[in-house]
Amino acid sequence: MSIHGADTARSVEVDATDLPLHCPTPAAPLWARHPRVFLDVVRAGEIKCPYCGTTFIYKGPAPKGH
Repeated sequence: MSIHGADTARSVEVDATDLPLHCPTPAAPLWARHPRVFLDVVRAGEIKCPYCGTTFIYKGPAPKGH
């Protein structure tokens, strides 16, 4: 997982090792946490968290069964 962006607009690249994807991620600091939401990033290739606005971008081949 790699993070890009500035101030509030944030994008995170994820791959198959990050699935199932949820936000906040385990690496998020405690002060930045919101209710956990699972995101289907594989289907669209890119998805935005409805709570914090972080954009997750899937890189790599789709896992089997997707």
